[in-house]
Amino acid sequence: MRQRVATAVWRVVLAAGLVCGIGLLPWLTQTDPAYTVLKARSAERDPTPEVLADIRAQLGLDGGPLHVLGRWLGGLVRGDAGQSWISGSEVLPDVLQALGASLLLMSVALLVAALTAGIVCARTLRLGARRRLGGRRRGGTGSAVIASLPEFLVASVLATVVGVQLGWLPALGWYGPQWTVLPALALGLPAGAVLGRLLDDLLPGAFGEPWALAAAARGLTGRRIARQALRRCVPALLPNLGLFVVGLTGGAVAVEQVFDIPGLGRTTLQAALAQDLPVLQAGTLALVLLAALATGATRLAARLLTGPALRDGALSSLHRPAPPAGGLLPLLYGAVLLAVVGVGLTRDPLALDTGARLLAPSLDHPFGTDSLGRDLLARIGHGAFDTLLLASAITAAVLVAGVLLGLVPRVSAPLVDTVNAVPPVLAALLVTAVAGSGTATPALAVGAVAWAPLAAHTSALLRQERATLHITATRGLGAGRWYLLRRELLPAVLPPVLRHALLRLPGVALSLASLGFLGLGAQPPSPEWGLLLAENQPYAERAPWAVLAPAAVLALLGALAVTAAGGLRRRRRGAAGPVVPEQPTVEKELVAAR
Repeated sequence: MRQRVATAVWRVVLAAGLVCGIGLLPWLTQTDPAYTVLKARSAERDPTPEVLADIRAQLGLDGGPLHVLGRWLGGLVRGDAGQSWISGSEVLPDVLQALGASLLLMSVALLVAALTAGIVCARTLRLGARRRLGGRRRGGTGSAVIASLPEFLVASVLATVVGVQLGWLPALGWYGPQWTVLPALALGLPAGAVLGRLLDDLLPGAFGEPWALAAAARGLTGRRIARQALRRCVPALLPNLGLFVVGLTGGAVAVEQVFDIPGLGRTTLQAALAQDLPVLQAGTLALVLLAALATGATRLAARLLTGPALRDGALSSLHRPAPPAGGLLPLLYGAVLLAVVGVGLTRDPLALDTGARLLAPSLDHPFGTDSLGRDLLARIGHGAFDTLLLASAITAAVLVAGVLLGLVPRVSAPLVDTVNAVPPVLAALLVTAVAGSGTATPALAVGAVAWAPLAAHTSALLRQERATLHITATRGLGAGRWYLLRRELLPAVLPPVLRHALLRLPGVALSLASLGFLGLGAQPPSPEWGLLLAENQPYAERAPWAVLAPAAVLALLGALAVTAAGGLRRRRRGAAGPVVPEQPTVEKELVAAR
């Protein structure tokens, strides 16, 4: 009981710190909120001292940041979130309306994600139901490509092709069910590909458990066994599903802007850029509360699905030792990627030719040219080092942080919920306020939020692995916590978490590029890959190769990462190898027991 109370207090402290930190954002960034509000209200009006003083008096800024924050918190206790500094309207109705639109979009996107995840793992379910998983090769190229596609690119393509050119569905606005289809596809397809890959990674272990073998021996149908295998694996993914719920609600800024949806992510972004603190604080508080509800719901669902086996330590391990998956696909993808980068490095990425703007791919320009006539192959080749090296370094850092924090879920779980409730743009502003604007700021901003899914995944896997029969037996033989962690838990959990981190590597690269719009990160004329997508997105309809080329390279990176991760398997013990030193007494007993 004490631990639950301490966790609840820690969660409240983090949420309060986040909301109060946002309330102090203008002063942390050393900007004048009166000037920012004036420009948001009327860009043509001159910021004279009299005008700025009048705005400060209207907003009560003369009392200082603590006075402004205390007044807002006092009104919030009475159910009043204040008035917008820009429009003057009541904040609470506007935020609730935006939250309703985002929740509807999130619900449809989760349905799309569930269908996509089902398609990704359909082959594994079919083979497992027929008891033919022994010779299955792990691929995942298609799902890796979908997971690597940026949401704003998918949204732009769907809006242009399906909405405008074909006219099948509306591309702009928010007026009814038909308007939810395209944005839900843009959000749900990448999310479903990630969830499908994580689920597909766990299913073979479920089909190999004793209950599945006994069910097949008793003549149960393969379809029924497949349903139970899904039920066995879903609890380990529910924490990440909860993160997707919040991320799709508040983090769908780009998709909401492409389709002109008045959602909470777009509302929060506009409030952050205009420093409309009442709207920004109310929107962030709504996301924090949503994160707490999603976490509670996923934990309850995990307990209901797992049953008393989790409490009694009667589960079987889903992460059994297995030989590394072989194959030539990682070598093939790596060779293609190296060839593209190598050929691109021989060309000039900054050479302008205004007479060759937006040229289609040809022998002279294999990937075509951009809006300034620059060779896209050259820009992709020269941008590879910045993109790959920085993204790889950040992925390695967040992997270590995620695993370490995942080992202490009572500390990290509320922190994960709080971090996940912060939209990426707002996270960048907060990091800039604390660390300042510099070359390391983009990496800090991305790393500040990228560890959360890995920590949630680690905690969920550890929770189930601790409840397995072999851990219970090993503990009964006298093994201590350090031995269990070092020899049993981490070897079982690290491979799937590492594969998860590699699956998110292209997303880290894109997150770095998205900060360029805030004056952070890569700036023109840098050939960074994500920036290439952002620069050429307005020309997607006229010159689709301008965005397809960098998107294809990112998809190739994702396919390489996922297929290479297939070789990261827990090796079987007892294989031929060098003689090991004399083991401690406990380890001798454990080896003999096996």
